[in-house]
Amino acid sequence: MFHKEGQKIIFVSLVIVILLIFLIDYFVLLNWLRTSLMLIVIVFFILILQFFRNPNRNTKPHQNHVLCPVDGKVVVIEEVFETEFLKEKCIQVSVFMSPLNVHVTRYPVSGDIIFSKYHPGKYLVAWHPKASEENERTTVVIKNERFGKVLYRQIAGAMARRIVNYAVEKDKVIQGADSGFIKFGSRVDVFLPLHSKIEVKLNDKVKGGETILATIE
Repeated sequence: MFHKEGQKIIFVSLVIVILLIFLIDYFVLLNWLRTSLMLIVIVFFILILQFFRNPNRNTKPHQNHVLCPVDGKVVVIEEVFETEFLKEKCIQVSVFMSPLNVHVTRYPVSGDIIFSKYHPGKYLVAWHPKASEENERTTVVIKNERFGKVLYRQIAGAMARRIVNYAVEKDKVIQGADSGFIKFGSRVDVFLPLHSKIEVKLNDKVKGGETILATIE
């Protein structure tokens, strides 16, 4: 299954691949070179398919859990002061996505969208300390009955050139449902209340919609 955000790119890429293979087969006379070029073109198309895959996830909504919104690796767990909306100390958990990860973003909790904003910006590498403040990004806040206000931020990286955000203020959303997509990108920060119990560790590999990020008693 492929994400809807990739359908146009996949179709255009397929047309280009077919055209390139035809041209290579017609114009390249050396067998070894023709075969090598065709393999390169096919590998390129496979990478496009890999990037836009959208596998089904065994999401089990739970009011006492915050689920990881994306696939990737945990790169930050720290107490910070969130300055854009919450204006208070929180626990920040950041997940870095490599180009090989699934790039679908999922709602970490159920609740009401009370804030959703897009910020144009730079394209610093995702692990840069200023990426969360200076890169292209979206900020979404969900009001949840158990956790209160949970903020998550999609952040574009050096390769990313488009963030897709489905969160609309006043909408009610379900934990684990698609909330967006980062094309060729990169990182998501989640800001949780200080009383949350973090269930992941640095460098843990996580899965969006499945891995429990935090719990509350």
